[in-house]
Amino acid sequence: MRLISLLHLAAVLSGGNANPLGRDAMVVHESGAVPSGFSHAGPVSPSQEITLRIALVQSDIAGLQEKTYAVSDPANALYRQHLTPEEVAEYVKPSSETISAVNEWLSGNDIAAKSISPAGDMLQISLSVSKADELLATQFSLFTHVASGTTNIRTLAYSVPASVQNHIQFVHPTIAFVPPLTSGPGFTVVHRKREATPTARSSDEVPESCANSVTPACLQALYGFPTAKATNSAANILAVSGYIDQWANSDDLAEFLSIFLPELEGSSFNLQTLDGGENIQTLSEAGDEADFDVEYAIGMAPGVPVTFISVGDDFFDDAGGFLDTVNFILAEPAATRPTVLTTSYGFNEDELPASVLVEMCNAYMQLGAIGISVLFASGDGGVSGLQPTECTTFVPSAPGGCPFVTSVGGTTGVPPEVGASLSGGGFSNVFTTPEYQIGDVAAYLASIGNEYSGLYNVSGRGLPDVSAQAIDVEFIWMGELFFFTGTSCSTPIFASMVSLLNDRLIAAGKPVLGFLNPFLYSPLGRAALTDITVGNNPGCGTDGFFARTGWDPVTGLGTPNFELLLAAVGL
Repeated sequence: MRLISLLHLAAVLSGGNANPLGRDAMVVHESGAVPSGFSHAGPVSPSQEITLRIALVQSDIAGLQEKTYAVSDPANALYRQHLTPEEVAEYVKPSSETISAVNEWLSGNDIAAKSISPAGDMLQISLSVSKADELLATQFSLFTHVASGTTNIRTLAYSVPASVQNHIQFVHPTIAFVPPLTSGPGFTVVHRKREATPTARSSDEVPESCANSVTPACLQALYGFPTAKATNSAANILAVSGYIDQWANSDDLAEFLSIFLPELEGSSFNLQTLDGGENIQTLSEAGDEADFDVEYAIGMAPGVPVTFISVGDDFFDDAGGFLDTVNFILAEPAATRPTVLTTSYGFNEDELPASVLVEMCNAYMQLGAIGISVLFASGDGGVSGLQPTECTTFVPSAPGGCPFVTSVGGTTGVPPEVGASLSGGGFSNVFTTPEYQIGDVAAYLASIGNEYSGLYNVSGRGLPDVSAQAIDVEFIWMGELFFFTGTSCSTPIFASMVSLLNDRLIAAGKPVLGFLNPFLYSPLGRAALTDITVGNNPGCGTDGFFARTGWDPVTGLGTPNFELLLAAVGL
């Protein structure tokens, strides 16, 4: 089957699809190629309606970055003086020149746009394929993701008038061929049904049984999770994001609590939905990932209100609904806005265009600036990304490579813990090493010398940042007890501890933590983490990276200790 060629598109650009305004030359704004795993599926009906997003250039994103680092750095006088959403919007909103230029372009083509972000930096338009071909001097076609069979309308290049090119970051979905998120969110999930044997905790010692299966009691002993309930629920919400029709089941939660945490029986979660999301409660349709995340968020952060954000399939952000989730949270009133967001889903970094990755990272920076800690699982394929796969160079995960999120890797075993072999880790090919991490990355790279030279980006942002237990963690799914394995375990566990720290901060009349990384990498933060120095994360036909003293791309800075972290935040 013949694919559309860039030469053909070039002919289109210079041919009959001229800009109706007749003033500007059309210039190619983005171009790409059909990636492995996708195939051309033929033409698309010219009358088919499509929805496009136009990301406008933000007025002062560099200024917001500087401010976000300032309010997140314990050494800065502005530490934890978080911005309001309105203050963030002033940095993010497009200039009047940008708004004018883009509106003139669209109105000149008889197209009405609506803003879908609080700052007005993201527009959405709906139009026919033929109109989109004309507007962008391109030719949309059908493409199929072979493994899933899903078909989308895409192109290989598009153009915009020269007068608006400097005002637009991107128009999507156009050249982005993004595989759908998969069940078990693209991260390894292992289930083994067994009889319930809740771990008894009689002292601060970690029970020997925790070497074979991890329960809430194991985590309390390992990391010092307090059992007392949080007291400042009105100002501290832990949000669990759910995607791909993964639904959190209330009956499974009740069963989990009755077995492992009977003192918390009756606890429940709140529900928010967007992009057509729902939360069906039929037991046979319960989601393994959603159940685990909610059960451990409620179980390990007792008394902290938990909100399950169910994101449906009606998204057009080329990022699985991740960008829509950020805009949803930014638009929320303070009373329902979370202070911690945990996500156990993701992509391989090379599955998303750099423009989308940067836009997504800037969105998470906005959340950090207003005081929300954002945590993502680092993946379960070691150095091969989300899952084990054949690869010739190492594959970092996304959005974990964004310097404004906290990437969580995995460990296993009772003290001393070791890095789990599945723990995703490596170096971003899009984002450079952030300032808070430069010394750690340099030290690690010096320790391995020329090993794996050419397989990873030596100037990239390193991940993960921290880690927690990720192997054989017990939970309830569809009314039965199972084991769950992956960094999908470690992420809500670490997020729960952050929520408990926030609770104590609020009780002391202090602001919440917000963007975590500058604190974690500071002398205060790293002293409150247990360094993991054994383990490696194989992939791509190699042994992967090895854990060592200090930060490493297997377990990051290490695992949490509640009492030490409490002291580190000044309590």
